[in-house]
Amino acid sequence: MKLFITGIGTDVGKTIASSIITEALEADYWKPIQAGDLENSDSHKIQSFIRNCKTVIHPNSYQLNTPASPHLAAEIDGITIDLTKITVPETSNHLVIEGAGGLFVPINNDDCIIDLIQPDYKVIVVSRHYLGSINHTLLTIEALKNRKIAIAGIIFSGEENKATESIILHKTGVKCIGRIEQEPYFDQNVIREYADQFRENLLKL
Repeated sequence: MKLFITGIGTDVGKTIASSIITEALEADYWKPIQAGDLENSDSHKIQSFIRNCKTVIHPNSYQLNTPASPHLAAEIDGITIDLTKITVPETSNHLVIEGAGGLFVPINNDDCIIDLIQPDYKVIVVSRHYLGSINHTLLTIEALKNRKIAIAGIIFSGEENKATESIILHKTGVKCIGRIEQEPYFDQNVIREYADQFRENLLKL
């Protein structure tokens, strides 16, 4: 199973969600494009959050120095991201693939993050409540449906807002895999607790 983790925007909790899913399934992890924070990348964070011995962290296809939209970060580095050079790692294990920002973050003049999603991927959408998040979540799911991309479910992250979450689930018909509370901190123990909570729903995907 290949699960592509996308968010409704930036800083909505994709990496924490990816950590939980990776730990729950003892899956491999891959972030195709890392822009900025190379010394403390999302791959580093995943490695620090998980406890199982089965997960393999696969190298990024592109490591960019500037924390910016990948198309701009690549331009600053003097390169152009080539979709054909982003090759899915070979593994017999489950694979968790983490996107960058939202679906329509550009990676070059022609392609966006959504163009990384292959036909055999299932997408998990991470949504976080803020003013405008209903619209952003519905647009994200609508875009996936328009491209006939399989949506595995949604994870809500941060402080609970029942009105927001219920209308999103009602209008989309997408399954809720679980919710990640606004925890004071995340470490291996907290990630493991959520992994145990989410595992049954993830194994049904």
